Amino acid sequence: MCGIVAGVSGRDIVPVLVQGLQRLEYRGYDSCGVAVHSGGLKRARSVARVAELGQQVQTEGIASGTGIAHTRWATHGAPAVHNAHPHFSHGPGAQSGAAGRVALVHNGIIENHDELRAALQARGYVFESQTDTEVIAHLIDSLYDGDVFAALQAAVKQLHGAYALAVFHKDEPHRVVGARAGSPLVLGVGADGEHFLASDAMALAGVTDQIVYLEEGDLVDLQMGRYWIADGEGRSLDAAQRPVRTVHAHSGAAELGPYRHYMQKEIFEQPRAIADTLEGVAGITPELFGDGAYRVFKEIDRVLILACGTSYYSGCAAKYWLESIAKIPTQVEVASEYRYRTSVPDPRTLVVTISQSGETADTLAALRHAQGLGMPHTLTICNVSTSAMVRECKLAYITRAGVEIGVASTKAFTTQLAGLFLLTLALAQVRGHLGETDEAEYLKRMRHLPVALQAVLALEPQIISWAEDFARMDNALFLGRGLHYPIALEGALKLKEISYIHAEAYPAGELKHGPLALVTAAMPVVTVAPNDALLEKLKSNMQEVRARGGVLYVLADADTRIASSEGIHVIRMPEHYGALSPILHVVPLQLLAYHTALAKGTDVDKPRNLAKSVTVE
Repeated sequence: MCGIVAGVSGRDIVPVLVQGLQRLEYRGYDSCGVAVHSGGLKRARSVARVAELGQQVQTEGIASGTGIAHTRWATHGAPAVHNAHPHFSHGPGAQSGAAGRVALVHNGIIENHDELRAALQARGYVFESQTDTEVIAHLIDSLYDGDVFAALQAAVKQLHGAYALAVFHKDEPHRVVGARAGSPLVLGVGADGEHFLASDAMALAGVTDQIVYLEEGDLVDLQMGRYWIADGEGRSLDAAQRPVRTVHAHSGAAELGPYRHYMQKEIFEQPRAIADTLEGVAGITPELFGDGAYRVFKEIDRVLILACGTSYYSGCAAKYWLESIAKIPTQVEVASEYRYRTSVPDPRTLVVTISQSGETADTLAALRHAQGLGMPHTLTICNVSTSAMVRECKLAYITRAGVEIGVASTKAFTTQLAGLFLLTLALAQVRGHLGETDEAEYLKRMRHLPVALQAVLALEPQIISWAEDFARMDNALFLGRGLHYPIALEGALKLKEISYIHAEAYPAGELKHGPLALVTAAMPVVTVAPNDALLEKLKSNMQEVRARGGVLYVLADADTRIASSEGIHVIRMPEHYGALSPILHVVPLQLLAYHTALAKGTDVDKPRNLAKSVTVE
């Protein structure tokens, strides 16, 4: 979601701040801004793109060695300049437009902002925005007594909710302070005594690769030539407790190359991403998931999967694998719901979280809730090795999808499926359900996945012809059975995310229990039809659609004996892939969504109202 870049330097830091915001654009935003210390506080804010903000700061001559910058995804208050960050505090009773004293940017949500706002208004503070963030700026101003770090430390004790903060004060040039709770924040150690804060190490690519990952409750004080980190109780933390890590967040990963959009690029990167994710997997062993995994796998007798959005659908697919191959009962929960309902904890449960970024707020909260209920065995499938999710789980499998810029997840999803299939095999092995012959066959099929995916990507011209039909539609239905029902769900999600076509997915057997009432010639029905044990049942469901005048778009294996005819459009998959079929069948659905959005002219990589990394509840 929102992005933060801040720092102190002996040079003009504004180009670094603007460039950092550009590298965070993939997270999604609807406004942006920068503030600097230059004989007082100066800022520029915009509801346009970061490139326009860059032009604005040049035109206005904004330059300084101390500054903060932000991209905002609106929560409290509409996308508008007066709600954009950075926010200033002007002191009690100040007139609108008065010179600021405190400058602040914030990721997260403050849950008690109404209570704090009322108290500050009673003291004479004037609010110019509808945001919860402005409350923090005024609160710090009210607590300031010559030391902005002390004021921040006192302020965060009154905040309820999630935050990553970067703050500076007009009376303390060359000093920026920060804090984090529930939202990620990193410290970048630069050359020549300069230091930076950012919500993502990628923002600092090309500036510094020396990164300190701040932990929950940390506060940080940046000055020229030094930095200081303290925990929530004010205790100083040394380099052993918060080590400097070398992180190669290459900005080149964000280059489009020959592709029109990042989503298209990432769809076509999937063969490489799968190959990288499986690199080094010579055989199935619990230690693929970390030291001590064998002991944990022996101690558990069920699995609980917690995830959101696309990651949730990968967990739904994994449930079929885990129960059919590993023979272990599996429950999949939407993370944002799990923490708010009464459940029955079992300490012999393996709690599995799935997240592309490893910073998904709802999933992190659900993980902590599960741990608080007495379930200590935790494992994550995650694409970012340095994320909070990886640090907080005892075991992990790091997918190697690389940086995913497009909001609509593609390669992160298929690599998650690959990691979850390896988990299935490892659990099956420990539980005595995976023989050497089956292990060898599964590994052979997994190693063949990159080649198989290349063959699926070659279907793109046929999918483009489907997309021309879909671009004229307002609604679509997706059907799948068994293991492929989650793939239908993912296909529907992709279409609605980027083309804004209303799309829903159902288990095909549920058609006659309600959704069939929606089927007309104006409701295209996408059907995932692999040659598995449920194929004949699925064919009957397809006939139900045709009998009501519905038009079918079928992704069929070569040997399913489903032929194109009036009202039935068939694309044949290159080969049947058994249990791993979902990894192949989802790719045409990604391409269908992409080319439909392209035909409709929507903003493919930055769909309206959505953000890449959802770091607020």
